[in-house]
Amino acid sequence: QVQLVESGGGLVQPGGSLRLSCVASGIAFSIYVMGWYRQAPGKQRELVAARVSGGSTNYADSVKGRFGISGDNAKNTVYLQMNSLKSEDTAVYYCNLKGRGIDAWGQGTQVTVSS
Repeated sequence: QVQLVESGGGLVQPGGSLRLSCVASGIAFSIYVMGWYRQAPGKQRELVAARVSGGSTNYADSVKGRFGISGDNAKNTVYLQMNSLKSEDTAVYYCNLKGRGIDAWGQGTQVTVSS
C-alpha cells in the first residue's frame, strides 16, 4: 500500500523560506509523477509543482522563480523548497503520486505565512 507522509510546514514571516518533505513508502516513487498541491480556505486545490520521472519539472505561474521541487530517489523523498514566501502562499500543502493507475495523497501539512 502506498503511503505519503509530508512534513516541514509551519509558520513563517513574509519573505521567509520553508522546505517541505514527502516520504513515499510501499513504492519506488522514481518512476511516477510526484507533485505538490495546495488548498487555501475557500479555494480549490491547485497544483503548485510537479516532477516527472527523468527529473523534468513544472510549476504554477504564481510560484515560478520562488519554489523548487526536487527528489532523492535513494530516500524515496520529494522536496518543495519555498523561498520568498507571501501571505497568499498560506494553505495546506499536499504531496501526490500519480502513475500506473495510482493516485495517492498525503495527509497535508499547514503552511502559514504571516507577520
